[in-house]
Amino acid sequence: MISKKNLILTIASMGIFVEALDIAIINLTIPSIQSQFKISNDQVQWLQTLYVLLYGGFLIIGGKLSDIIGRRTIFMIGATLFLLTSLGAGLSGSFGILAFYRAVQGLAAALIMPSALSIVTHTFTEKHERSKAIGIFSSFAAIGSGSGLSIGGIISTYWGWHWVFLINVPILALVIIMSWYYLDADPARKTKKSPDLISGFLLVAALLMLSYGVHELGNFQKHYLLLPGLVAGILLCIRLLFKRLTTLDEPLIDLSIFRSPTVVTANGVFFLLGSFFTGYLFIISLLLQKDMGFSAAKSGLLLVPFSILSAVVAKFALPGLMKRFHTGQTGFIGMTMMLIGAILLIGSILTGHSIFLILLSAAFVSGLGMTISYTSLSVLSIQDIPSQHYGLASSLATTSYFLGAGIGLSILTLFMTTKNVNASVTPLSIIILGIYAFIGMTWLVIFIRNYNSAQKRTAIL
Repeated sequence: MISKKNLILTIASMGIFVEALDIAIINLTIPSIQSQFKISNDQVQWLQTLYVLLYGGFLIIGGKLSDIIGRRTIFMIGATLFLLTSLGAGLSGSFGILAFYRAVQGLAAALIMPSALSIVTHTFTEKHERSKAIGIFSSFAAIGSGSGLSIGGIISTYWGWHWVFLINVPILALVIIMSWYYLDADPARKTKKSPDLISGFLLVAALLMLSYGVHELGNFQKHYLLLPGLVAGILLCIRLLFKRLTTLDEPLIDLSIFRSPTVVTANGVFFLLGSFFTGYLFIISLLLQKDMGFSAAKSGLLLVPFSILSAVVAKFALPGLMKRFHTGQTGFIGMTMMLIGAILLIGSILTGHSIFLILLSAAFVSGLGMTISYTSLSVLSIQDIPSQHYGLASSLATTSYFLGAGIGLSILTLFMTTKNVNASVTPLSIIILGIYAFIGMTWLVIFIRNYNSAQKRTAIL
């Protein structure tokens, strides 16, 4: 019989699996959506961009609401909103309506993620038990991200793109019902003050302008007045935000958490991981469908084994790795897997689109690297943080991931040439991904060295 703690972990993990799944699942459905609504690549890309930006932009607010209003309440509100927007997106009759629901879906995900992690960390209080639970929870997010491509391609071909969204409905309905019966009621609010929403919207506005500005850098000549205006707007938002964070009694973000080098490292490498993995999903979709002529279903089926591999690694290999190595070291192992995957992908292009090297690359990235990296960095992000800030800390980490996803993908597209009409993906674009992974590895090496030095000094004293 499943214990109540494990049941709560299952509920939270199901919620995080769905929101992570929806980041990747749309990639192989893009041709079908374009065909129905007669839209260009630039237009259809906003389905991913809006989701990522609103997800990352509102995560801080979601974490703060989870800490103040209650993790169970915010989790159920987020799950309900995600269910309704998934239903609306699946039944959309125009691209504009679909884009609207996709954007609000990102907002719902921003409520689910921090509240779900907060539920896990407050349910499992013993240190070793908590680390194991967070590892399982984070692995569901990694599996969702890693399996999205394969699931999306198969569903799109045999059921239609609408079911990419509609499949969320029964899963979330089950999550909501189980949450109502099994999640503990939220404790009484310690304060009646509302979270600093003004700071939250300033942060969201800055992120949106920054991401849009990077996206439009390639069209600088057409937007020579718009881009300076965006820079001025970003600087103004940051200045106002910093003033509020340093003067308010209860700011949206307690800047003291950044005194921890562990938190800084986790957020920095999470940014690079988001840049790498989102770009990788984008590239692998173009490579398989446009350059190699595979259907969405065939592309999805090719990637199914790596979704299974991701689950196997999360279940059997990852706990042993995290028990044997320091969290920073397992993060380094994961980012190394990502770099190897990028090198293999370059090799596949240079050898005439070798399917063997492409699949081997997917094994390193989706099957191994993403599962190990995401889980390790999730655990690292809340080390040295007081328990009352777990929701905020997890929100910051995931915000870093999605900010990296938006900006990293925009930077990547600047290096994707269209001069060669016979190839959508070139070695240069994959080299950019490799640079993301290499910087992440280097950052973690520096962190590990400093951590070991600090441990030695502590032992001497």
